[in-house]
Amino acid sequence: MLDEDERCLAGTTQNDDEERGDCARTMTANAVLSPIPTPPHREPPPGVTAMVRMIRESFAVVEPHSEEVAKFFYGMLFSLSPATREMFPANMEVQRSRLLRALVHVVQMVDRPDDLIPFLRQLGRDHRKFGVINVHYEAVGTALLSAVKKFAGAAWTPKVEMAWAEAYTLMARAMQEAADADNGPAYWHATVLEHQRVSWDLAVVRLQPDHPVSYKAGQYVSVETPQRKRLWRYYSPANAPREDGVIEFHIRSVDGGWVSRSVVGHTQAGDTWRIGPPMGRLSVDRTSGTDILMVAGGTGVAPMHAMIDEMAQYGENPRVHLFYGGRTREDLYDLDNLQRIATTNPWLTVVPVLESDPGVRGVEQGSLADVVTRYGAWEDRDVLVCGSPAMIRSTVSRMLVAGTPLDRIKYDPFTLD
Repeated sequence: MLDEDERCLAGTTQNDDEERGDCARTMTANAVLSPIPTPPHREPPPGVTAMVRMIRESFAVVEPHSEEVAKFFYGMLFSLSPATREMFPANMEVQRSRLLRALVHVVQMVDRPDDLIPFLRQLGRDHRKFGVINVHYEAVGTALLSAVKKFAGAAWTPKVEMAWAEAYTLMARAMQEAADADNGPAYWHATVLEHQRVSWDLAVVRLQPDHPVSYKAGQYVSVETPQRKRLWRYYSPANAPREDGVIEFHIRSVDGGWVSRSVVGHTQAGDTWRIGPPMGRLSVDRTSGTDILMVAGGTGVAPMHAMIDEMAQYGENPRVHLFYGGRTREDLYDLDNLQRIATTNPWLTVVPVLESDPGVRGVEQGSLADVVTRYGAWEDRDVLVCGSPAMIRSTVSRMLVAGTPLDRIKYDPFTLD
């Protein structure tokens, strides 16, 4: 079910079918295909290269018909496995648009197993919350190949079919093996303790899970709310794991967003949410001896705050330089909290950045990409970037031009929404 479950952390300004959050985990197809440099990877064997070429060439033929492809795929899937219909929301208009985005991501990464396999393993563990079993993977594979074949036309040959079949088998196997090996809960129930309306479009929600959620500071989780059943979205905890298990989310309402607007406007204390397994690769290695650069846009500060929250529990830490950006001062909703932490933790430096509010004093003016690179190349730092797809693209690209080594930069560019 590669298309199920697309991601929204703490929202930005997209409509619901692109509802996304703090680390751009809701990248659109265009965003995924945009020229963010990819991490170094081993050259695939010649056979794999040929398989990748055939998949990409046939997909290029299919992509212009994405809406029809998605409709055909779901029709075939629900025909082959009627039980899968209950895993999806009643309104499929939003869901259909997500299939292509997931496919684009996998197609882009199919010759980069070092990146793709961890992604698929996380996805496999995450899909346990839907009750996905092996027979569902078979139905998805059949529906997927049937949909691509129908719209690929003359580009669909026996060799192309074999390439798609082999690629899907590898994907499904990675997901199934990870799901089978995971002994943790498929999801946790959590009760809303507090819903604090920070502004008209932003809320802080604190929840008490029935059992501690085994996430690491910097990771994200999927959630389902009672107001929007079966519409799972991804959010980053804004605090490090606590002994009492309480989790805090920062959620911004997205224009037209079913889930984010509902959470900001209608969540109440006592509501029961479901929380899926943690995902993501943002983290701080305190033992590495390397200082950290954090770059966060808007609610992308949530996972950064969680990592800083965890580091503040220790006496000694690497130096952390956090650039926290937004359009106006109101976007920097967490700035006062971060500055308070910095006053008692000399290893932390917080630099506020505003793009469209020149009247504010004590901040850097410009885009995050401009300001961060104005300070230098940061070649000796581990770099963590979190924000909208456009912010990640511009920041990473500018840093590479400035001389930041690519293997120093971490971001979560895509999960599935």
